[in-house]
Amino acid sequence: MTQEHFAEEYGKKVRFFIYNSAQLTEIDRFASDSSINVMIINSQAFNAKGKDARRIYMKLDEFRSRRPIDIIAKTNPILIIDEPQSVEGTQTKERLKEFHPLMTLRYSATHKSDSIYNMIYRLDAMEAYNKRLVKKIAVKGITETGSTATESYVYLESINLSKADPTATLQFDFKGATGIRKKSMKVGIGFNLYDNSGYLDEYKNGFVVKTIDGRDDSVEFLNGIRIYAGDVIGKVSEEQLRRIQIRETILSHIQRERELFYKGIKVLSLFFIDEVGKYKQYDNAGQPFNGIYAEMFEEEYADIVESMQLELGEDEYIKYLNMITPSSTHAGYFSVDSKGKMMNSKLGRKETISDDIDAYDLIMKNKELLLDRNPKKSPVRFIFSHSALREGWDNPNVFQICTLKQSSSDVRKRQEVGRGLRLCVNQDGERMDSNVLGNEVHNVNVLTIIASESYDSFAKGLQTELADAVGNRPKVVTPELFMGKIIKDAQGNTDVISNDIARERRYKGLW
Repeated sequence: MTQEHFAEEYGKKVRFFIYNSAQLTEIDRFASDSSINVMIINSQAFNAKGKDARRIYMKLDEFRSRRPIDIIAKTNPILIIDEPQSVEGTQTKERLKEFHPLMTLRYSATHKSDSIYNMIYRLDAMEAYNKRLVKKIAVKGITETGSTATESYVYLESINLSKADPTATLQFDFKGATGIRKKSMKVGIGFNLYDNSGYLDEYKNGFVVKTIDGRDDSVEFLNGIRIYAGDVIGKVSEEQLRRIQIRETILSHIQRERELFYKGIKVLSLFFIDEVGKYKQYDNAGQPFNGIYAEMFEEEYADIVESMQLELGEDEYIKYLNMITPSSTHAGYFSVDSKGKMMNSKLGRKETISDDIDAYDLIMKNKELLLDRNPKKSPVRFIFSHSALREGWDNPNVFQICTLKQSSSDVRKRQEVGRGLRLCVNQDGERMDSNVLGNEVHNVNVLTIIASESYDSFAKGLQTELADAVGNRPKVVTPELFMGKIIKDAQGNTDVISNDIARERRYKGLW
């Protein structure tokens, strides 16, 4: 992908290869060729000693009794280390010296505090956003509210504003022929949950819609209970909260997909889960079948698409949806065992290099196929993954991220969000940045997080982490902020000083 860039800068294409000790002619050519040569190597290839010493340190007969490391070192290569915090242990740092590098460039968004050397370029979260190099972030939080003692389950999915009276989309329990299930309906003022639930006693006490307020996205019932969009009341299980998250992710996905459909941009959604068995299980014969999350997904997806068809009729986007089945539009990217069964990643050990190599290869090497909008070639739009936070898990067209797992103390929101922050590309691989979209870049590039906590809680945590990450940026405007600064006005005058600014702001009550 960078060959054209090198050709523009240096007048010649870059030649690259992956280091393999069994292909020694590549190393000879790397050392002797005067063109721009790149050798790609992982730390395992040189990071062993004693009886486990790698061939890179051995005098090899087929290499004229030379050691590959010596031939490489004589070129004084430029080392480029991606995500050094994951690979640079004490031993690796020592081994890297044997390459005799002319210089070393280390790229990371999260350098370890004891491994920061000569910083030559910094692009922090705020700069990236201000320069329109990343997506804008939106958050959908799920909040349990009201009395947990009540059995009256109600989830307010959304408020629907139109020229007519506003409506609300409510989810509630419904008693059908085969038992009680969840039902979603678009309702108006006067809607009686008791009558429409199959006469469930839990809705007998005043669950009639009194008001629908689009100003604060709320619904009030005659019994005085008020519920806000994203809120769920009643006795709610962990399973039901996850189902709501899955439904919200599908709704966000389809809304974004419909907006970008005619721009030639494929929309992807990413689910992070804590146990592979919740997505895929295996019977005694080793045959796979859906876990609970895959079942929930297919049920909710089918229900949402069916409701859309009734509401919108037949248009090009609906035709596109009809070409994709609920079972074919989701896939899981996980580690696999020796029998090809999906399994959990080994998260208990110290995280250095991921064992999800097969999973990463699938999503990264087939990126072009994954981004193909032809439903016959590439129907997958929803991706389930177990390892959420390791480097490599991103795709430019991820527009929704849903965390179907309990956040632990070492899980950082910035890492979760980071999996979907790249600016999207269209069907032709063209990046939809400010050069293409101008000021509209953040109207198209929006990442929606469907969090397993309230919006306030998620937003506060993310903002705290961003503040920590950007370090010494000022957080409050004070007179000291302007000390020693020369500020020119529109006419080029420089007589505006910090005390003048301070007095003006105090006068206006700004601090």
